Amino acid sequence: MTRGELQALADELGLDAIGAAPAGPYHGTERDIRERKARGLFADMRFTMARPEESCHPETLLPGARTVISAALCYWLPEPERPAGHGRLPRYTWFDAYAQLREGLDELGRRLGGTYRVLVDANQHVDREAAARSGVGFYGKNTLVITRRHGSWVVLGTLVSDVELEPTPPLGLDCGECRLCIDACPTGALDEPGTLDSTRCLSYWTQAPAPPPSEYRAELGAQVYGCDICQDVCPWNRGVEKRRAGEPLPADATPHVSLVDWLRSDPDELRSRFERLYVPRNDGRRLRLNALVAAGNVGGDGERDAVSAYLDDPDEGTRDVAAWALARLEERDA
Repeated sequence: MTRGELQALADELGLDAIGAAPAGPYHGTERDIRERKARGLFADMRFTMARPEESCHPETLLPGARTVISAALCYWLPEPERPAGHGRLPRYTWFDAYAQLREGLDELGRRLGGTYRVLVDANQHVDREAAARSGVGFYGKNTLVITRRHGSWVVLGTLVSDVELEPTPPLGLDCGECRLCIDACPTGALDEPGTLDSTRCLSYWTQAPAPPPSEYRAELGAQVYGCDICQDVCPWNRGVEKRRAGEPLPADATPHVSLVDWLRSDPDELRSRFERLYVPRNDGRRLRLNALVAAGNVGGDGERDAVSAYLDDPDEGTRDVAAWALARLEERDA
């Protein structure tokens, strides 16, 4: 299959970018993962970094693997005004774009024939490296893959196939002298361009087992999960805002959540309702902890009682965050 034929299939299936590369090991990426893990830059995260001997070897993921096809799906949608007393979710979680991408790649595999394996949001494969090798995008200084038309507002997925396809070349692009994402990161997590220090990343601290350090809590603002700062300032991401400005939000899209609702919800029910979010140990209490931080930053009188209820929580970390949040609320009142 030629590049043109692959692109035509992608267009038909609604995939926003696609590329193909021979199935082979990612030696450089494996080396980088091991080096950064040794430096402690991944904190306690596992994901694709847990077993680089697997995630950096797509040739082992399917018997007779010949081609790694990388695809991207844009998830950017305009954000409505955030209501008072609400926290914010990062754009990629507003709806399940991964599910759409998985369906598209599965249909692509059926169209190609042969044997294939789809990997979307999977720990077994480093999707970013496949995307960079096949020209779907290039690595930005914020460590995200940046595509030509949709910037970094994309989810990535991979199809490993035993069918041979004509390779698509890397883009040969980079960020040049731009350092907007580095300067915008309030905690210095990107001070080493192209390398993320997770121990200083706001997104990590909304997903960590422990509460965010006190010096980072105010920087989270209304975020109850994740962080979009380094994407919001990226020049490559500005075009997509114009092209998709009129796109309606899906009926089930959730850009904002009620902080009082999160604080008063049963943790298991809350976790079930937001199952697309990664939560340590699948414990919904971690989401309520994020809501406490956001309530301290953007809440008002309507959130005060819900925050105060956690001052006597059995967990010491939760009590600490609740006291911090209540102090922030009183500070604003004063």
